[in-house]
Amino acid sequence: TPSRSSSASSFERAKNGNSMTPPATPQTQRHKIEVSGLTARYGPKEALRGLTFEVHEHEILAIIGPAQSGKTPLLRALNRTLHDQAGSSVTGSVRLEGVPLDRKTDAHALRRRIGMVAPLPVGLPMTIYENVAFAPRMAGQRNRAELDGIVARCLRQAALWDEVRDRLDTLGTRRSGGQQQRLTIARALSHDPEILCLDEFSIAIDPVTTMRIEEALRELRSQMTILLVTNLTQQARRLADRTMFLWKGEIVELDQTDVIFSEQPAQRQTYEYVNGIFE
Repeated sequence: TPSRSSSASSFERAKNGNSMTPPATPQTQRHKIEVSGLTARYGPKEALRGLTFEVHEHEILAIIGPAQSGKTPLLRALNRTLHDQAGSSVTGSVRLEGVPLDRKTDAHALRRRIGMVAPLPVGLPMTIYENVAFAPRMAGQRNRAELDGIVARCLRQAALWDEVRDRLDTLGTRRSGGQQQRLTIARALSHDPEILCLDEFSIAIDPVTTMRIEEALRELRSQMTILLVTNLTQQARRLADRTMFLWKGEIVELDQTDVIFSEQPAQRQTYEYVNGIFE
């Protein structure tokens, strides 16, 4: 095992490496995910009703809608965690890069490809370093220099590195709520996901931390596809290339974000929702 000084130098190399690529608008309409007729039920309750849509590669797709509109079940259906819940049933087709996701799909491998960040930070009772290194270690990575590089990269991508670089041996659960949420994002990134799903990531953090994470997501868009569930319509407006409006488990409208937030979206219901008109 390399010495601590060797590890430190690895961190310095990561710290002084190239800055993140500026966000880029997707150049093609290549479909990363294709969904057809997706329906989900919790017992007798229908959470999703025949959803059909595509997610483009290297885009930020925001999913907005009121409570109980199906936003979280949709994310959970895509990475098949909903399928594991007792009493739930999911029908319809989901394809990832053209390959169907079904009962034969390796769920663990899929969840490495589709990372998930929950609304509230869920820190492991470990050091900051071990929180991020945990998944690569479980995947078989044992080289300390490689782990150092992964930890530094993921913390930088999550806009947390500068705040914790000298505290990597402290418990992650003792950091502030905003830092813990960014640590959760760093841990999700340690899988090198192709798709990152964020479910109300800013629900319990302050506005300054929220803006830091939003900037990090803009940077990450050039490297992965991002699905963002948010109750903050202005967050969708700031971040998303396209926005999906869900209502009672159905898609009311899915279009470019500037169309959704324009004076004339396709559906009057969309205009009323994003402008806070409730009668």
